[in-house]
Amino acid sequence: MRLIARRGLLTLLSVALLGTVACGRTPDADPEATVAAAETDPQLVFWAALEALCGQAFEGRIVESEPPDASLDGQRQVMHVRSCEPGEIRIPYFVGDDRSRTWVVTTTAAGLRLKHDHRHEDGTEDDLTQYGGDTEGRGADRVQDFHADAFTAGLVPTAATNIWTLEVVPGETFAYALRREGRRFRVEFDLGTPIEAPLPPWGG
Repeated sequence: MRLIARRGLLTLLSVALLGTVACGRTPDADPEATVAAAETDPQLVFWAALEALCGQAFEGRIVESEPPDASLDGQRQVMHVRSCEPGEIRIPYFVGDDRSRTWVVTTTAAGLRLKHDHRHEDGTEDDLTQYGGDTEGRGADRVQDFHADAFTAGLVPTAATNIWTLEVVPGETFAYALRREGRRFRVEFDLGTPIEAPLPPWGG
């Protein structure tokens, strides 16, 4: 796990260093020193923990849903960390037989971004897709909050104050949550019991 985490840090650092060069700044001349410093950066530690799950799938359960959502509640919940590329991790989220949802986590110059890629069964994009937001500050090793961006506010005005949360407790729990006034949702997945990888997401 330690080796995987360091590989994840190196991958993310390579993306960050490219951005540093593009901005005309000189990157640290000592990669090992940079990695050592990065091991205390909450977002890099979080990314490495997420990347360590790549290729694995897990079953979960909804632990909070207010008000109740009939399209989600009572359905089998599965998440699959399906692909990990430099600067992008894609996590399909399946609800029963519905394979329309994928969480997409990417790096930005300022931090991390979470987007929701929604597809129809034929692979075409849903009208409500690519909404999400960005981190504010560095967050914590295990928890990152994503605040709704301007695109989301324009697409879904009621979601303008959304805060999505991703949480990774290695070997224990992966959680996805949403909160805003009048709406709270949280689903937790058991990282201690990987399951067989599911079918690809729609459009994937």
